[in-house]
Amino acid sequence: MDNIRNNSRTLQFIFIKAVLDLYKDATVTMEHSIGKWVFGEIHKKDPLTAEEVNDIKKEIQKLIDKNYPIKRIKVKREDAIKIFQNYGMEDKVKLLQQTSFQVVTLYELDGRYDYFYGPMWESTGVIKNFDVKFYNGGFILGYPIDENLMIVNKFVEQRKLTNIFRETEKWLNILGIGEVGSLNEKISNGELIDLIMISEALHEKKIAQISDMISDKKEIKAVFVSGPSSSGKTTFAHRLAIQLKVNGLSPIPISLDNYFVNREETPRDEDGEYDFESVKSIDVKFFKNQMKELFEGKEVEIPIFNFLTGYREKLGNKVKMPKNGILIIEGIHGLNPILTSSLDENNIFKIYISALTQLNLDNHNRISTADVRRVRRIVRDSLSRGKNAEETLLMWPSIKKGEEKNIFVYQEEADVMFNSTLVYELCVLKRKALEELDKVSADSSVYDEVKRLKAFLGFFDEIDKALVPENSILREFIGGSIFYKY
Repeated sequence: MDNIRNNSRTLQFIFIKAVLDLYKDATVTMEHSIGKWVFGEIHKKDPLTAEEVNDIKKEIQKLIDKNYPIKRIKVKREDAIKIFQNYGMEDKVKLLQQTSFQVVTLYELDGRYDYFYGPMWESTGVIKNFDVKFYNGGFILGYPIDENLMIVNKFVEQRKLTNIFRETEKWLNILGIGEVGSLNEKISNGELIDLIMISEALHEKKIAQISDMISDKKEIKAVFVSGPSSSGKTTFAHRLAIQLKVNGLSPIPISLDNYFVNREETPRDEDGEYDFESVKSIDVKFFKNQMKELFEGKEVEIPIFNFLTGYREKLGNKVKMPKNGILIIEGIHGLNPILTSSLDENNIFKIYISALTQLNLDNHNRISTADVRRVRRIVRDSLSRGKNAEETLLMWPSIKKGEEKNIFVYQEEADVMFNSTLVYELCVLKRKALEELDKVSADSSVYDEVKRLKAFLGFFDEIDKALVPENSILREFIGGSIFYKY
């Protein structure tokens, strides 16, 4: 994973260098990932063209072929600020002015300096393969993700994901925030309460819109809510239920966790560990039968899965669809067609939820959506599950592997996507996350990841969690939610 990150950063630096060599006054922004590609934009006098992207690709290859050294240098923060002021890079100037770092690590490539959040290769020639394409008015940059850093995955268009990133970009424009530096500026200028209230209102408005979409389709009997770990599925489902009640419907919550097979039937992964993230860990036949009976107006007894014993239990949890009833089914496999293949597509509505951050550290340093979820998970695990940061980070590769296999492949199946990220959340999560990360010893196998996350969180000004509304999705991770306690 570290090699893939190093490779990606190095390629992005070479890309930026190539663009600025060709278009001196351009501004490059690395926006977000689409699959295993990075989408970005080049802001200049004239709109970007496909021909110009081909020219950039050739320039990148020239820089790689010349095998220029990439020098890592440490400079005083004031000197770094002067460099970026001369470049006209106000995003980096603003970020560095607000940090407490006295020394900054820069990278230099053929006379061009830049700051990157993490290490990179020592020369351009290490890059073995890449691809660049014109896309959606900007570009997509493909980098290898295999062990040998040779194979660039084929780009698969994800229109719904792209649209949700565009929506989030509009939200940031409403808030007047372009990157972390402007977020910190809002906080220091006393605009914090407005920032929180508008962020939460945007969430509520979107949830209400989704509720209206569902209510307008009279034949819908079940809503499936799915998304990766630490997306805020549970709180979202509660808030959606409230909006559906406002529209005169009677929502019934159902957790897919209660349909786990008994422990001895649970599949195991290649390491011999229980694979709870496999769809085979769900009793699909039993689930489909109960859904069919509920749709037909019959009463069913939904089991409760006992995670301590590893068995489903019948505790009298009987459910029947009332008039205007609608099921809200929440779980990571909610978008998997295996669960809904026997149901009428007109009777179901699918929602994909994830923390798809559009906020970046600066124009050249994206904030990974996985990093936001990692930090959420570290804080929640410490508060509600008795797990320390080291345990959470050690589990993460397995979690990610399960998500790649069982969740992300189905995200475009959703009727609608919901972005659960809040622009201010890392400012709230920061204190508890750092407290937990500080407990990890230097000899831990995840210590490099700990250092990276601590440096990352260091860019955010802190916000008191008491300011977070009790119905916020963020409360699912910091505690104090109005919907449930832990």
